[in-house]
Amino acid sequence: MVTPVEIGLLAAALIGLFVAFKLLKAVKGLAVNAIVGVVILFVANLAGLGVQISWLSVLVCAIAGVPGAVLIIILSYLDIAFVAGILTPVL
Repeated sequence: MVTPVEIGLLAAALIGLFVAFKLLKAVKGLAVNAIVGVVILFVANLAGLGVQISWLSVLVCAIAGVPGAVLIIILSYLDIAFVAGILTPVL
């Protein structure tokens, strides 16, 4: 005989599986966007666009993904930020 407790546990397990599926689906999309953003950053550096690869630029690409990589490339191209170059001492 099936008890109400067993039916409740089955319903809770099904709801838990549905929530876990939705979370994993959302996280997968974010992870793919972050990986593509970092790859675009490295390709831009290999193409000679003068993008500085630092922990900050990789972090921006990992969080913002493709739009972050495009922003870093534009800022580097305009010599505003993330510019690869030689640091000169300030006297």
